[in-house]
Amino acid sequence: PAEKYPNIFSPDSLFGRFPYFLPCLCTSVFAAIVLISCIWMPETLHKHKVSDDGNQSVEALEAHLIDPKEEVGQSNISNTKKSLFKNWPLMSSIIVYCIFSFHDMAYTEVFSLWAESERKYGGLSLSSEDVGQTLAITGASLLVYQLFMYPSIIQVLGPIKSSQIAAVLCIPILFAYPYMTYLSGPGLSIVLNIASVIKNNLGVTIITGTFILQNNAVPQNQRGAANGLAMTGMSFFKAVAPAGAGIVFSWAQKRQHAFFFPGDQMVFFLLNIIELLGLVLTFRPFLAVPEQYERN
Repeated sequence: PAEKYPNIFSPDSLFGRFPYFLPCLCTSVFAAIVLISCIWMPETLHKHKVSDDGNQSVEALEAHLIDPKEEVGQSNISNTKKSLFKNWPLMSSIIVYCIFSFHDMAYTEVFSLWAESERKYGGLSLSSEDVGQTLAITGASLLVYQLFMYPSIIQVLGPIKSSQIAAVLCIPILFAYPYMTYLSGPGLSIVLNIASVIKNNLGVTIITGTFILQNNAVPQNQRGAANGLAMTGMSFFKAVAPAGAGIVFSWAQKRQHAFFFPGDQMVFFLLNIIELLGLVLTFRPFLAVPEQYERN
């Protein structure tokens, strides 16, 4: 920040000596605000005695939040404490969730490296400002998409179909990335932003769809444990993905004249392989569908 905005941040200040302090501070402040706001979140699953008025308010809240299809499905799920590891609809959706999370994190790692690398290595020779602008536009589109478009899509297609269609559409988009090196100027900026927006919104469609399947595969009193298990697996895959993607990217830079997918073409080819694997796992017999989706 001291280099980009010297009138605001002095080179001798804390932000000048520690350039990465500002984004970390902003993230921490945002997280603190979210943490404080959790105090006013209503409790939807009471495991302690509450007054009759409290019970009525909770029932009204749950009736408003629970989807009718989900409520029918939940009535057929046993209230007994079934082991989560023996719940195949849950475990299969978690595995699919982890595969796509691995892909998304690997793509995120590769995108910036590829966009900023030199054209002789198959990159776009963009500056960090250009990449940041693209990511900002993509982030804004994600907010609009999830608030106004995704609810309608999920109602029409459901979580499984929407995830499958999104995964299919991601493959040709990723295949086209290496060929953006033939573009330049405003044309490159427009095409790159459009591709980034579409790719990331499709990724959100997949991740959210698998997340819905996880929550509908267990009764309400097991959702906390199920989500914790899913987040643990997802965190492991996301921790491994950047290192693996970085290693593959460095290796691809050394094979610019290879016969089979030279340079960065190999990187995006491997990303497509992971995407294809996740797509295959969304079909039967691997992905077990919760009962409410069997009937609908």
